[in-house]
Amino acid sequence: MLRALEIRDLLIIDHLELQFQSGLNVLTGETGAGKSILLDSLGFVLGWRGRSELVRQGAKQGEVTAEFDLTDDHPAHAILEEAGLPQGDSLLLRRINTADGRKTAWVNDRRCSGEVLRALSATLLELHGQHDDRGLLNPRGHRAMLDHFAKVDGHLATTRQTWSAVATARKAVEATRSALESARAEEEFLRHAVAELDKLSPEVGEEATLDTRRRQMQNAERVRGDIARAHTLLTEGAELTAAEAYRWLESVNGEGTEGLDEPLAALDRAMAELGDAESAIGRILSGLDFDPSELENCEERLFAIRALARKHDVLPDELATYGEDLRQKLAALDAGDQDLAAQEAALTQAQSAYDAAAAALSAARQSHAAELDTAVMAELAPLKMERAVFKTDISPTDPGPEGIDAVSFTVATNPGAPAGALNKIASGGELSRFLLALKVCLRGEDASKTLIFDEIDRGVGGATADAVGRRLRALADGSQVLVVTHSPQVAAQGAHHWRVQKQVQDGVTLSQVVPLPPDERVDEIARMVSGDVITEEARGAAKALLVLEN
Repeated sequence: MLRALEIRDLLIIDHLELQFQSGLNVLTGETGAGKSILLDSLGFVLGWRGRSELVRQGAKQGEVTAEFDLTDDHPAHAILEEAGLPQGDSLLLRRINTADGRKTAWVNDRRCSGEVLRALSATLLELHGQHDDRGLLNPRGHRAMLDHFAKVDGHLATTRQTWSAVATARKAVEATRSALESARAEEEFLRHAVAELDKLSPEVGEEATLDTRRRQMQNAERVRGDIARAHTLLTEGAELTAAEAYRWLESVNGEGTEGLDEPLAALDRAMAELGDAESAIGRILSGLDFDPSELENCEERLFAIRALARKHDVLPDELATYGEDLRQKLAALDAGDQDLAAQEAALTQAQSAYDAAAAALSAARQSHAAELDTAVMAELAPLKMERAVFKTDISPTDPGPEGIDAVSFTVATNPGAPAGALNKIASGGELSRFLLALKVCLRGEDASKTLIFDEIDRGVGGATADAVGRRLRALADGSQVLVVTHSPQVAAQGAHHWRVQKQVQDGVTLSQVVPLPPDERVDEIARMVSGDVITEEARGAAKALLVLEN
């Protein structure tokens, strides 16, 4: 419920504070007094898109603050929680518009965006009038209104759930088909590549191992030749020469020569060392022996691995993983038809479930549409439109999460006249009464929103205006309704009454809104009855209206 509204420096309002109550609140005043400015100001603080220039001439900025009371289960709490804004049993909205057009908003003293304001607005307030293209006159919202009246939340939830299942199943089928088409396009390549990889069967780290072994064998071949030549020199040259020298020296030792013992001993030691060297070199040569075919095989496999890696543009160590990926694609291709058949069966089943849910929802709508038509017709009779015909038209539309129905409200103002859209068939006064009757029927038990009716009684008078006022008063029972009206019959129905008036102060026109006590209320309703000159007869008529209504 709207508890308070404060406006500073907007249009022709310098400062205005209003305290609203539950029940029917009426605002009256002469044309041009500024009643629409109140609605513009309220729309501004709620984030609605309206006039671009709101700041009062000469002011640096305009400001509007609105306070709402919230119940514990009010839907605004969910929006506040999602936006990370403070919550409580009251909601304080504040918005500033500077003279250069910049707008800043706060919710419970926390900065927020215009989108958050508009989301909150949808849970707080509804505005209805003869040009109400945001509400009852917008055919896009008629289906939701019928669903609200029919209380088909269960059917809607099932339809949305099954629609989501259909979308998921369809996406899986499309993905599998796309993957199969792509795989089939490269099937020949996959089979050839997998055969190559399976034949070679490269392992991680194998290329480095082969390269190291190849280098070892290549180096061993070169080194072995040098060592073999050294071994030959030892066995066929140095050792034989030393032995022959030893024999010659030994044969003449002791025959008149002295000092041969020492060289003979040295030669003996040298021949022993040469024998050790020859034996050690022989062992090394044995260790360097390898099969020449091993080097050939090693090089052949190493080059084959490197060539296959270049062919597939991967590193040699990635060949094993790459081969596994190709095998998986090939396996998916081989199993793809079976998977696709299973997914198509699942899609058919999901579609059948959706069709059943949408049909059940459509049947519920058809049934309750007749109830809504009957309810609206019953409301039209007291509004002096008993000859009018209201019909909820349901027609097929493309399937979606909300079902397979398009819903629109049509009217015929006289028997036998063609039916058509609300805003195209009804005149101003008739349209107002259709809207009121619809709102009464659609209100139900939902009293969480403040309803504002902007001159919805325009074009009607007398007993019809009285009937409009009574329906508004009934609609306000247990909730809050604000009515901007020029009808004394409607104004007399109000539980709370404000007069909007203009005054000129120091050459500046300003708009004021004042609450009316009982005696001033009589004069205001008398003015609405008789015009500028309030006669005793008009006061009597005003008192009679107030007595009748109270």
